[in-house]
Amino acid sequence: MPILPPVPSRTELVDHLVRTRIAGEVATPRENNLDHYRKLANGDRHYWLGLELGDRWTDEQDVLAVMAERCGVIDDTRHRMGQDTIDPELTVDALDRAAARLRKAAAGRERVLFATGHPGGLLDVHRATAEALRAQGCDIVVVPDGLQADEGVVFQFADVAMLERGATLWHTHSPAPMAAVLDGLERAGEALPDLVMADHGWAGCAGQRGLDAIGFADCNDPALFVGEAEGTLQVTIPLDDHVLSPRYYDPLTAYLLDAAGLTG
Repeated sequence: MPILPPVPSRTELVDHLVRTRIAGEVATPRENNLDHYRKLANGDRHYWLGLELGDRWTDEQDVLAVMAERCGVIDDTRHRMGQDTIDPELTVDALDRAAARLRKAAAGRERVLFATGHPGGLLDVHRATAEALRAQGCDIVVVPDGLQADEGVVFQFADVAMLERGATLWHTHSPAPMAAVLDGLERAGEALPDLVMADHGWAGCAGQRGLDAIGFADCNDPALFVGEAEGTLQVTIPLDDHVLSPRYYDPLTAYLLDAAGLTG
């Protein structure tokens, strides 16, 4: 586990998120965000991230409204090009909600599964959280061997499930790897997790299966925010999920674990 920095105050964390562009004026352009909102509304399942949204979100303006409320993108339908934003205050609010669920998991010594479709950015956030929960007596799920999905292998490294193709950890939005994990656990007669902490389709699939799920999501991944609005996900944390350095997430991790009571 990386050595985390001192726990920042809320104000210090907000400043850090903006400075590193984890939140604030993020790298994802407005055009890309609106394109993804439109595709979700048009029923493109790639953008549903494992959720079943039916015909409840067929108006892209409704999707934009949710994203403005829960992620902090610019709430102006006339803004079509250029810069977009994530509200860092909403990021910290979501970290606090996630911390409350992690505190519950620790108190109940729950069974917890970690997974990421963004190993280049979020692996250490998940890894540090898994280690902290194990120290509190939680059962961190071990993924069955030999699971395959999307022409790759579900691979677990440092307690975190990921997709591997050709000896490379894969960036994926697909829900298929999480479905393979959950189906594999059931075939092996093993208990499903009480809580899943993940992102992309890993989180969406878990929430759709009825499991408590915490998901990280970028401003161009609206499905998890829609899922939280509908109650399918417990928490969706807005952030840029692949900034310049994975070390930029360390203060966020330190804040999350401290708020969850997992640092003592």
